[in-house]
Amino acid sequence: MSERDRGARREASEELRRVLAAEASLRARMRHVAVGLAGGCGAALIALLWATEPGPLPLRTRVAFGGLIAVGLAWAAFAGWVLSRRRPLFARDRVLGARLALVVSTATGVAGTALAAVRGTGAAGVLAAASAGALLVAAAGVLLARARSRRRELLRLRDSLREEP
Repeated sequence: MSERDRGARREASEELRRVLAAEASLRARMRHVAVGLAGGCGAALIALLWATEPGPLPLRTRVAFGGLIAVGLAWAAFAGWVLSRRRPLFARDRVLGARLALVVSTATGVAGTALAAVRGTGAAGVLAAASAGALLVAAAGVLLARARSRRRELLRLRDSLREEP
């Protein structure tokens, strides 16, 4: 192996070590704790609000509350999954989080647009809801593309270091 190859390999090793240290840092773990608490507390608060509401709620409201509770629980479960891993995830958590964001954004956009149409808010209201939903979906799509790219990059770096010199 040439000196140049050894230098490149050393740089790749240092880069991977730096990235993995950042992934397992206290700061990164605290971000996931915050996501889990926000999701879990949000779901609990909505469930409590639902449970203490006098009288039966309209179907549309029950569906919305159920959906919001499911979203909160999904984020809490995601955070629990990430925090329970003892091995480097190589940005797998970013990909999963971005997928979850895309699903939730799509559901929110569709539900908001449908609600605007059903409530008879007019074309401007439906267009505003659809535009907001499309913006959320586009942002989540960009995040997913970036997360997948980062994961491919990290896996490529890992695999290059596994190759025999």
